[in-house]
Amino acid sequence: MPFSSRYTPALVCEPSCRRHFREENRVSIELSFLPLLPIGKMESCASRCNEKFNRDAACQCDRRCPRHGDCCEDYKHLCTEDHKESEPFPQPEEETEDALASNLYSAPTSCQGRCYEAFDKHHQCHCNARCQEFGNCCKDFESLCSHREGFSYSSDAISKEEIQSISEKIYRADTNKAQKEDIVLNRQNRISPSETRDQVDHCPKPLFTYVNEKLFSKPTYAAFINLLNNYQRVTGHGEHFSAQQLAEQDAFLREIMKTAVMKEVYSFLHHQNRYGSEQEFVDDLKNMWFGLYSRGKEEGDSSGFEHVFSGEVKKGKVTGFHNWIRFYLQEKEGLVDYYSHILDGPWDSYPDVLAMQFNWDGYYKEVGSAFIGSSPEFEFALYSLCFIARPGKVCQLSLGGYPLAIQTYTWDNSTYGNGKKYIATAYIVSST
Repeated sequence: MPFSSRYTPALVCEPSCRRHFREENRVSIELSFLPLLPIGKMESCASRCNEKFNRDAACQCDRRCPRHGDCCEDYKHLCTEDHKESEPFPQPEEETEDALASNLYSAPTSCQGRCYEAFDKHHQCHCNARCQEFGNCCKDFESLCSHREGFSYSSDAISKEEIQSISEKIYRADTNKAQKEDIVLNRQNRISPSETRDQVDHCPKPLFTYVNEKLFSKPTYAAFINLLNNYQRVTGHGEHFSAQQLAEQDAFLREIMKTAVMKEVYSFLHHQNRYGSEQEFVDDLKNMWFGLYSRGKEEGDSSGFEHVFSGEVKKGKVTGFHNWIRFYLQEKEGLVDYYSHILDGPWDSYPDVLAMQFNWDGYYKEVGSAFIGSSPEFEFALYSLCFIARPGKVCQLSLGGYPLAIQTYTWDNSTYGNGKKYIATAYIVSST
């Protein structure tokens, strides 16, 4: 191990190195599923990320170990921002691998597809809302990002408080949601996050004991269900829509825009200068949700709607699939086998939140978070709101007085309009 002044006895340590012995303890949520090493064999950063300097350890995992060259071999993998998990409960890598990998295709010297993205110190030039203030914009920032289409200027920034306020309005406006008597769940066994990869069926009975299917005759439910079977779930097979299937997309958007839920969302975003008319809003929703892009080798084999609501299979694993109606219908047909859950939301009415494990016709889903008992327009509204207001970030909401967080990711490989991005995924990351 390289010599470091941090191993110098305290009595002879210079003032500049003495501070390393006084670093405060920091708490780190370690979501790695690597087995813990026996006590005393501290050669790994498992459960040690950002701890204070430990002179008795064989190697270090504090924030300054890269500077001193005494990090454990797995420090970069477990503890750096590029690798560590940060969600309150884990999401499998398959959920975001395409969205994260797509950053490799972003032109580092152009704002193409990057307008008003979050600041990234690794980029050569920037396209965030404050790049003009700091004088580090890409040369084409003005030409590509100066219009008020899509994501807004910093002067139009939507605050956390505003998002929480509008999400409460959406919650109250969801009159099409299930009532308590409409759904009976049999949650059965809850497991720990460390067990989610075991693929063990801890629940011999179905998740849904009863669902009042009269819900499905409501216009938005019926229009939503019509869309679910329009996709080939395995990525790498191009989607080809018939005229009828394209009409079903329009019918769904038309029906949800009649609801108080979507009227609340549009009114809010219109007030925030995001959209000038309802038609502009609807057109953008159709592009971001139903526009096709390629997750595999086939051109146009995926979309935000297919991934989030209908579900996909990639590399032998389930990705997306975050909708309770889809889950119930597939379970009813014997295609979904409910295994367990790791999180049950705090709500005592619907919509509720459940993070579960299941097998979908031979393919496993490690963590599938979903609203339970919500109307289709409710989910569509919240995911759209978060994607527009917090693209690629955690979006902090409030529903019925309880906090809820949604993570979205943008699809960066291809864009539409003025560099606007398709939805790669959207899912619940926490309800507490």
